[in-house]
Amino acid sequence: MTPPQRRRRQPEQEPAPPPPQDDATSGTGERPPERLYILTGEDGERAPIDLVTLIVARADPPPSAAPEQSALLRICQAPLSVAEISAYLNLPISVVTVLLTELLTAELVQARAPVVRQARADRSLLEAVMHGLQKL
Repeated sequence: MTPPQRRRRQPEQEPAPPPPQDDATSGTGERPPERLYILTGEDGERAPIDLVTLIVARADPPPSAAPEQSALLRICQAPLSVAEISAYLNLPISVVTVLLTELLTAELVQARAPVVRQARADRSLLEAVMHGLQKL
């Protein structure tokens, strides 16, 4: 049995040329994204935070907050690391660090040290697990 032959469709008429794009808007009708240096403002002191520092919001975003800061405060209702915040907001770590420094200065967020696990497990716990497995 031979597969059916496909026919190429011929366009009935010339496609209409695309509408001219305005410099202030993209094809979707949205404004182009702002440059990152506009979001962060002046380059000043930065808070000493790592990628694994946990951030928790202390308050709701104020009406005067920038959209990025409001989004950051909304997603930080539960503790999130700086790396997670950067991924969720789709912003570079350096920009998130500057935004967090401003929010820490305004006392809208709290920075916590990451939870460090013990290097070794408790011996009694390992023995209890071993005895439980032996009983199986």
